[in-house]
Amino acid sequence: MEKLSEILEKSLKRLDQGGRLTEHGVWPIWNDTVGATIARNAQPEKIRNGTLFIKVTSSTWMQQLQYMKEMIADKVNERLGKTVVKNIFFVVGKINYEEPDPTKEPITTPSPSIPVKNLDDVDLRTVSDPALRQSLQRLHHAVTRRQRP
Repeated sequence: MEKLSEILEKSLKRLDQGGRLTEHGVWPIWNDTVGATIARNAQPEKIRNGTLFIKVTSSTWMQQLQYMKEMIADKVNERLGKTVVKNIFFVVGKINYEEPDPTKEPITTPSPSIPVKNLDDVDLRTVSDPALRQSLQRLHHAVTRRQRP
């Protein structure tokens, strides 16, 4: 009797003859491997034949990371447990990176049985600071939760 995980691992290895699944292991480990500062300014775009294409926010970041690309490749390969990234190529472009905030409480909507006025963008249109606007929305939500019967 074999474990299901062993059967799946064998099947995936058989299906993945070219090592493509291992290559795509770069994305989940990227932010932790390079750190928050680099992750805000450089994100993996694609990987082809051992070349990792990284999108960077500016030519300045491209230049800086050129000096670090061997170190980055070594760290990524170390985390993956095998040599996946053999070369890194940088390209300037727009990055959609949202840094995770562990202190941020997710905003949930109250149950539909309790009528609560929603605090929407119309109510907060005079607040220009997005962080303040979000804090006010969280505060409103916390107050309405405490007012439940």
